[in-house]
Amino acid sequence: MNQPNFQRMLEKELSEIARGDKVPTLLLHSCCAPCSSYVLEYLSDYFSITVFYYNPNIYPREEYAMRVREQQEFIWRFPARYPISFVEGEYDTERFYRMAKGMEQEKEGGARCLLCYELRLREAGALARRGHFDYFTTTLSISPLKNAGRLNEIGGQIGEEFGVHYLFSDFKKKNGYKRSTELSKEYGMYRQDYCGCIYSYQERHGLSCR
Repeated sequence: MNQPNFQRMLEKELSEIARGDKVPTLLLHSCCAPCSSYVLEYLSDYFSITVFYYNPNIYPREEYAMRVREQQEFIWRFPARYPISFVEGEYDTERFYRMAKGMEQEKEGGARCLLCYELRLREAGALARRGHFDYFTTTLSISPLKNAGRLNEIGGQIGEEFGVHYLFSDFKKKNGYKRSTELSKEYGMYRQDYCGCIYSYQERHGLSCR
């Protein structure tokens, strides 16, 4: 079965929003400032955005703190059409390790990563429902290493469960990833060399698992 064209779905949704007289609210789960850069540039003409930084997978704590600061700094500096707000989720690393138990040896992009996507998207969906947001989505699909099909499948299911529209997308399309690297250079951002968790750190640096 062919995968849906998520970029076309997004463009159709944005076209409908542009024809309306309301600025909808969007809860945007962000994995890091560089990945959020193009997404915010792209979507901030259509939505009132709250960036939700929920990433309990990130290791170590110092790395997490650096990425939070980078995200806040970019939001503060970025000249958006509508104000962008920021919410930091709980840095509950033990929740991530409980989820990953038994899958420590999985390669990046495997089953452990899919559960990590679900963990973060579920938290975003729950907050979107509590906050009465019109939509929620994630920046994760901008990465060439992330499976946009599975991300959208997970997000869509969670959206149905919580009764909040999930904004289907594949932000790497239309040179989105390339644009994010350009914006990262323009804003002098710190760009990490591993996804974020201890397992991706160890895989990147050839170390043994926890």
